[in-house]
Amino acid sequence: MKKIVREYEFSPQELQTVEALARRLGITGTTAGILYARGARDEAQMRRFLNPSEKNFLSPFLMRGMKEAAELITRARDEGWRVAVFGDYDADGIGAGTILYRALRLFGIEPYLYIPEREEGYGLSSSAIDGIFDEFLPDLVITVDCGISNYREVEYIKEQGAYVIVTDHHELPERLPDCICVNPKFRDEYPYDNLCGAGVAFKLASALIGERANELLDLCALSTVADSVPLTGENRDIVYEGLLRMRRELRPAFAELLGKPTEISAQTLAFTLAPRVNAAGRMGDAHAALSLFTSDDKEEIAALAVKLNAYNLERQQLCDELYEKARAGIAAQGVYGNIVMTVGEGWHAGLIGIVAARLAEEYARPVILFVRRGGMLRGSARSVENVNIFEALKSASALIEEFGGHAQAAGVNVKEENFGALREALDAYLGEKYSREDFVPTVCVCEEIGGAFPHKLAEELERLEPFGVGNRRPLFCTTFGRTNAAPLKPLSPHLSVTGEGMDFMYFGGYADRKLLKSDLKKRVVFECNLSTYRGRESLKGFIRAVVFDDADGGETGLDGFENLVLSLGAPRVFRAIGAAETEALIAKKNAESAYGLCVVAYDRETLRRFPSAEGIPHDVFRLSSGSVRNAVLLSPDPACDLSAYRDVVFLASPAGIPQRTGGAAVYANSDGCGYLPLRGLDLSREGMISVFRELRKAEGVCIGETYAETARILRAEDLRQFIFALAVFEELGIVECGGGRLKLPRGKRTELGNSKIYTAAAELLQ
Repeated sequence: MKKIVREYEFSPQELQTVEALARRLGITGTTAGILYARGARDEAQMRRFLNPSEKNFLSPFLMRGMKEAAELITRARDEGWRVAVFGDYDADGIGAGTILYRALRLFGIEPYLYIPEREEGYGLSSSAIDGIFDEFLPDLVITVDCGISNYREVEYIKEQGAYVIVTDHHELPERLPDCICVNPKFRDEYPYDNLCGAGVAFKLASALIGERANELLDLCALSTVADSVPLTGENRDIVYEGLLRMRRELRPAFAELLGKPTEISAQTLAFTLAPRVNAAGRMGDAHAALSLFTSDDKEEIAALAVKLNAYNLERQQLCDELYEKARAGIAAQGVYGNIVMTVGEGWHAGLIGIVAARLAEEYARPVILFVRRGGMLRGSARSVENVNIFEALKSASALIEEFGGHAQAAGVNVKEENFGALREALDAYLGEKYSREDFVPTVCVCEEIGGAFPHKLAEELERLEPFGVGNRRPLFCTTFGRTNAAPLKPLSPHLSVTGEGMDFMYFGGYADRKLLKSDLKKRVVFECNLSTYRGRESLKGFIRAVVFDDADGGETGLDGFENLVLSLGAPRVFRAIGAAETEALIAKKNAESAYGLCVVAYDRETLRRFPSAEGIPHDVFRLSSGSVRNAVLLSPDPACDLSAYRDVVFLASPAGIPQRTGGAAVYANSDGCGYLPLRGLDLSREGMISVFRELRKAEGVCIGETYAETARILRAEDLRQFIFALAVFEELGIVECGGGRLKLPRGKRTELGNSKIYTAAAELLQ
């Protein structure tokens, strides 16, 4: 039930501008449109975007406080001061601390580096300050990736007799620390305000040691990607140059973490390196990650890399376990509101944010997971693209002890007795503030591609790297009818899909194979990559979504008939209601809530008789989302799981209900018959034997993965009779379809009445 939206729509005047820029730059109109939509509005800006380089770096001294910071650090070096650097426990804070630590050493200062563990909390604290002064007694404290909101803590440091420099990138509070502050968010001459904490540390390093700081760009690139800041402007230059350095020579720490990578890209940083660095902090050992990047001892680096990889594996396992527990708790209470909230006992506080993000994507709604600590619930909130969870929490602040964050993520602490009231308040606020459409997952595409993908465009897309936040990999869509979609190997969840002009890979796409192979129209969202093999370039598509296009009104055909046959013999337990009551029930349930209602239809003719179902999103064969959003499901696959729904309504009496319905209330329109397509079948012994003879002739021949596909491949005389008989014969064991070939075991004798499918069909047809 995803919605495809265009990333950009241009006015006639804007379109003229884009086309003119494309001509001047010698690029396709599509690439020019992508650049224009992402903020490059003139020729100079487009050329800069297409040619990222360290030559584009801005002078660090344009940033407010940079000159004063460099002067004070120079004085500290010249006068032999003791300098401490205070950072944060995530990948950005560790990267920032490492950059400044190494830069200060090159500058002539041997600093003391302090990174708190997660349990100590984020940012400066009086206890951390006491620990630093007890152990080191600094004359100057420099913060990285934190400090801008720590006015009181800065005053506490000053009371100990030390100077303070704050370098940070977070939003400016109303009251700033009374010290030298370096932050790109200030309104100063520095034109770019999206640097991460490590980016600010890198600019300070550049102010101190000039171009030698560029040796640290790989660390800065990792932090920039890990902190999810936009990969535009100077961030784009930083990541581009950092990746170049990594491709030329990997830092020992990176080499040990990665092993032997086949490629180094922004995705390598985001999905391989960053999780390992963050895992150390989440598992309560941020110092292991810090030591990995600050050490120059090869044996120590190797041992620490092993530790971080082990932490990451442990983190993944714990996240999976926590996800299953949280999902079970959520399912037990139902997910029919605008907010999903649950509480866990003994959950790992450092992991609930990761799991909340995963559940928010699955349920297409904001999710808050809480850990119980005494009488207090400490939670982590994650939201979906169109919904601002920070503003929602702000609206219910009277019920909350403490909260902070931004539109997509927040931390929140609430007293246990206020949990229910908070859920009700947030649900009401979100229902009033946002429409149902705001909760529909969207996938943004740049262009609709008809025919073969242009090779020139594919080459130009390579120049838009590195991709990430603010510069997402461009997606395109095309319309498919029936296509060939086959698993990469037996039992593989991944598909190889044949398309016009290029082949596609669809990772994890096995569940969509029936839709891809059907005659129904569907829109395929994909990215295009250039692939080189033995010196030859070719285009390769990677499917990111398959969206059922319900506009053409096509029938589900043989695939739908197969699903009907496979439902035979299953229980038929439902509450029978008339057509008028069915129409009223659908209208009522859909009006009451956007979640919890699944309407099942076996064909469109039946569906058209119920106007109340028209505005509900349609799926075919299976549910495309686990959000439990109200849905119309056409020709459901027997393996569909409907158990998360509150109400399941069949628009005609079903032949059987093999789908899991759990505790849902199941209704069926008794004025309609859902198994009319069975009427043309010949259930006589002679009719079934005629199909068996066809099968005997085809023994050993390659067949499809479904009965419908096999019927098409073998060009059966009566396709529906063939599908029904083949299902019966395989159930009886006198035909085997496994391994992709048709087999008929010899000497196997049985009776048709031993088949549940056959018996159920015979009873219904009477």
